[in-house]
Amino acid sequence: MSKQDYYELLGVAKDADAATLKKAFRKQAMQYHPDKNPGDAAAEQKFKDIGEAYDVLKDPEKRAAYDRYGHAAFEHGMGGGGRGGHGGAGFDFSDVFEEFFGDFMGGGGGRRRRGGAQGGGRGNDLRFNMEISLEDAYRGKEDKIRVPTSVGCDPCGGSGAEPGSQPEVCSTCGGAGKVRASQGFFMVERTCPTCHGNGSVITNPCKSCGGAGRVRKEKTLQVKIPQGVEEGTRIRLAGEGEAGTRGAPPGDLYIFLSIKPHPLFKRDGDMLYCQVPIPMATATLGGDIEVPTIEGKRARIKVPQGTQSGRQFRLRGKGMPELNGGFTGDMIIETLVETPMNLTKRQRELMEEFAEESGDDVSPRSEGFFSKVKELWDDLTE
Repeated sequence: MSKQDYYELLGVAKDADAATLKKAFRKQAMQYHPDKNPGDAAAEQKFKDIGEAYDVLKDPEKRAAYDRYGHAAFEHGMGGGGRGGHGGAGFDFSDVFEEFFGDFMGGGGGRRRRGGAQGGGRGNDLRFNMEISLEDAYRGKEDKIRVPTSVGCDPCGGSGAEPGSQPEVCSTCGGAGKVRASQGFFMVERTCPTCHGNGSVITNPCKSCGGAGRVRKEKTLQVKIPQGVEEGTRIRLAGEGEAGTRGAPPGDLYIFLSIKPHPLFKRDGDMLYCQVPIPMATATLGGDIEVPTIEGKRARIKVPQGTQSGRQFRLRGKGMPELNGGFTGDMIIETLVETPMNLTKRQRELMEEFAEESGDDVSPRSEGFFSKVKELWDDLTE
């Protein structure tokens, strides 16, 4: 008797994608599952057939061979796949079981751990908040931090068992850490009540760690902060988080950077901004001023005569570097013209003389503004 076409068995088109195949398989498997059709030999055979079809079509290499040669692709060793299952395609019900029930068991297939005396869980990731100065972000730095964490227990080597003994494979779950039970036509998986998911039991726990395989300790780490880091930059130190239980891998340490406010500079990406007050005389007559830079030096700027508050000057290459070096941004200097205060009698006399001799050409912006105000008032009173 010739086999039915795999695509027809699943009820999909030949160009069906992986998601469509999976959805069709699940629908058919739910319908023909033996637990839902007890004593129905035809339903059981149908279940095997759709499982075999899906096992082939979900594998890109097998599917390509099937599309080219049909069922003959898996006869006499063609196309590979002879795993001793049901049918020439090497169909294995354990794979279908995982495929069908994986999502009901936490997603990810629920495969058993083999030979697992070391059945602990991966250590937790840790977060460390670190504040640095803007100068540190500009130059980069290396620093030491102290992190309270869990580390592997030295006496037992992280196994949790007293030196000279070993954890034993859990007899309840056989080292899987989970047990399965049938409920109707569903298979339910839960954490093993004996080993609590570890896959192993310790009959003689380590006296130093109480069988956990790890102890609390403060760890000192060297941290390298690259140039150009910004507020919220995250640095990952792999394997420097909490130690895993019973020899399992450690977690990671994540360092979150914050940058202290600077008294002189404001940052926007790779740009720096600095407001610089200048005397009224310098703004009026022109001259040179010195301004600070983030690298700890000074830069000279030529201020033209008649400079107003808010005028900006760009210093190229005096901003912040990109992360890990390379391009460096600019610094923007914004002038703030300072009004004289605490004048002497002579200085006041000079200012009064200046005011008397001043005309529209001396302060064109203020004269123009008040002229517009006067015109507006005149229009409103007519």
